Amino acid sequence: MEPFKNSVSPEVVGYIAMHLARHLEGVDKDAFTQPILDALPSLELKQRIKLISDALHVALPSQLPHRNAVLAAMLHPDPIDQAGKPSDEKGISGWGLWPLTMVVGHHGLADFEGSMALLKEMTKRGTAEFDVRPYLEADQARALAIMTPWARDENIHVRRLASEGTRPRLPWGMQLKQLVEDPTPTLPVLTTLRDDPEDYVRRSVANHINDIAKDHADLVARIAHDWMEGAAAPRQKLIRHACRTLIKQGHPDVMKAFGVLPAIINPPIVTIDTPQVSLGGTLAFNVVLQSKAKSSQKIVIDYAVHFKKANGTLAPKVFKWKQMQLKPGERLVLSRSHAIRPITTRTYYAGPHALSLRINGTEFGYEPFILFL
Repeated sequence: MEPFKNSVSPEVVGYIAMHLARHLEGVDKDAFTQPILDALPSLELKQRIKLISDALHVALPSQLPHRNAVLAAMLHPDPIDQAGKPSDEKGISGWGLWPLTMVVGHHGLADFEGSMALLKEMTKRGTAEFDVRPYLEADQARALAIMTPWARDENIHVRRLASEGTRPRLPWGMQLKQLVEDPTPTLPVLTTLRDDPEDYVRRSVANHINDIAKDHADLVARIAHDWMEGAAAPRQKLIRHACRTLIKQGHPDVMKAFGVLPAIINPPIVTIDTPQVSLGGTLAFNVVLQSKAKSSQKIVIDYAVHFKKANGTLAPKVFKWKQMQLKPGERLVLSRSHAIRPITTRTYYAGPHALSLRINGTEFGYEPFILFL
């Protein structure tokens, strides 16, 4: 697989230089590109983008209206057909857009409305989700007043930016501390977008709410209950994705929003068939589950592997298992195998580990096993 950093390639640099020179008199394309091309191979993605952005900042006019006019002229003239596609002879889009949005994000605040209007235009050709954030940080009320109508824009990328750009904890983006503390100012935007016809937009809304859940679980539980009323299938899917963190944590009010009530069962019997597991091997276990209810009940079973950390403590990682209807008095014996294999996102440590169940959000059982490396 081609590394992400190669998306910002010498060809992209060439197109940026071409369109800069086309719309700004006195630009020497070779003088602009050569220092960038010399440094590019040793740099990672965000370093490449910043290098090009810094060069643009130096080359562009210092007066913001003139600067923004040049940047706007460099954009691909067809945002609908070109959105997300590579830059070409006609203009800048796709990955080539990011250094341009960074210039506006880092250096455009003195022309607040003009620069935000430019970011809106830029996002139609890719995304300006990272570089609208300094405006929210500088003056949240002013920025949200501009962005809130974007949720009803005819362009899918502008509508998505209204949600994605305001996410409190956007990956790769600066954290919006005011919205981490109080996310309610963005709820009108999210409510407007919850039934957007495009899944691309609805996924952003779900991810935004999942961000909120990390700091305001009870608020998200209330949102889930409110939004589930009369919800069609696309909105139900959005809410489920939005609540994924809280579902894994077994938040009781969130579980209720999906019709999952506390399980009426005898304490499950958990048996580990492989009490000693070597890395690359399999943890095998079975569960005896019996209902105490007088009516059928919805059961959601997950399990947690409590992995040993570097400091010797155990930390659970929850894995989805199965959903079922458990009949009155029904007794089930369930079996499961979990491969413990090397992955890049986890460092394993030899010694005691454990397994537990999470049934309808409630923790049951805690059985130890030993991992050998």
